[in-house]
Amino acid sequence: MRGLVRACHPEPTLAVTLVATLLAIVAGRGPAAVAAVAVAVLGSQLAVGWTNDWLDADRDARAGRRDKPIPAGQVSRRTVGAGALIAALATVPLALLSGPAPAGFLIGGMIAGLLYDWPLKFTAASPLPYLVAFGALAAFVAGTRAWWLIVAAALLGGGAHFINVLPDLADDVAAGVRGLPHRIGLTGSWVVGGTLLVAATAVLVFGPAGPPSWPALGVLAAAVVVLPTGWYLSRRPGSRAAFRSVLVVALADVILLLVSGTAG
Repeated sequence: MRGLVRACHPEPTLAVTLVATLLAIVAGRGPAAVAAVAVAVLGSQLAVGWTNDWLDADRDARAGRRDKPIPAGQVSRRTVGAGALIAALATVPLALLSGPAPAGFLIGGMIAGLLYDWPLKFTAASPLPYLVAFGALAAFVAGTRAWWLIVAAALLGGGAHFINVLPDLADDVAAGVRGLPHRIGLTGSWVVGGTLLVAATAVLVFGPAGPPSWPALGVLAAAVVVLPTGWYLSRRPGSRAAFRSVLVVALADVILLLVSGTAG
């Protein structure tokens, strides 16, 4: 069971499920609707996470990735594959609990995530599934009236793709992964990821009707300052300041996303 949990990529799985659940709450959904959102999003995340490790099992084994649960012998590849199939199939009726139109967005987002697992993860189009899946997730939870939520969520997802690979670029390349971040390198990935996050912040600040609030403008100003500062400090050997700076901005974007959900 521990290996199965590790194979689903528990941190991003729980993070995305939690944000979607909170967004449903601030959007005014009732308890039953919030629960429906939570289980459907969790199912889609489990399907994508388990499929990723099932597909990468042989590659991870050849690369000596003992941090991965299948090569480490903590869970069989067959069990992970079965879990992915069950989760993907279960996501369809779970998504339909929120209605046919919202379900279409979530199922489409899950398909985009599966297409990232194969084959887009290995191509220059690797950010595309993140843009589509995160935008679709916002549309599933909050509807399509608040366009800025969808655009900002898509930008946040694209930024998350570049941020997520920063600590593991070398290991990924050794394992044969050649997505866009790996092709443009560490500096390029940080610049593109940071730019997408700042763009998401700007959309969340200026997208809702009416003048932006001073706290929101403060978050945007802080993002513009924090990212270059983090990169400057990261020049010291062993420093993770750049990675931490983009995480701070990503967290601020998530908070703005939730706040904007009340305006949608």
